[in-house]
Amino acid sequence: MIKRIALGAALALASTTAFAADLPQKPYLTLEAARSIAAAAEAKARAEGWPAVIAITDDAGLPLLLLRMDQAMVPAGVELAPGKARTAALFRRPTGVLEDAINGNRPAVITARGFTPMRGGLPITVGGQVVGGIGVSADTPQHDEAIAQAGLAAAPK
Repeated sequence: MIKRIALGAALALASTTAFAADLPQKPYLTLEAARSIAAAAEAKARAEGWPAVIAITDDAGLPLLLLRMDQAMVPAGVELAPGKARTAALFRRPTGVLEDAINGNRPAVITARGFTPMRGGLPITVGGQVVGGIGVSADTPQHDEAIAQAGLAAAPK
């Protein structure tokens, strides 16, 4: 009886190990990488004189980092930047695409509650997989996107 239990436990452990080995590996965004992305975005904002709020999320849209530069133009940016990052991560596309849809042929996008369909959010991808999002709120949508793009340039490939 004891041998059967031991054998059953060994088989269960072996099958669990084999199953775990079959699972695909998924890249993820580390805090160190998020800091590098935010630093690059901040450097762009500082060089251009566009103080901003910069947010980085993981692939589930959960916050990893929030950076609020001195003199950030829009106080609401503390809410907008994380919302843009979350939206970009969860929709797996730039938030400007959603803004364009609202202003164009798909105004129903505005009914997606809890999202921020405004320019300035970009997905962060590694090896073709979304690992997070960057969201920026500065003074104009064009500046938001330029700052976010500068951050993406520092993302791991």
